[in-house]
Amino acid sequence: MGNTIRARHLGKDITAVLRSMVGGEIPEYTGMMAQAREQALQRMLDRAKDLNADAVVGVRFQTSMVLQGSAELLAYGTAVKLSRN
Repeated sequence: MGNTIRARHLGKDITAVLRSMVGGEIPEYTGMMAQAREQALQRMLDRAKDLNADAVVGVRFQTSMVLQGSAELLAYGTAVKLSRN
């Protein structure tokens, strides 16, 4: 399991609100979520390495609001040790 919590930036938030009025992608949030996803995934992989796992299977992502303007991104899966038969 790996997680990260990100807070919105006021300047980017204002820009995002304006973009949402005209529709389309909001790159300010897309970039923030991509960074959060990478960090949570890396933390999960680091934890699996600490457990001497060979791989992580069934990886999933989950988001939740922690505080007003802050969100948690959680990456989780099953750490496995491969056998040599």
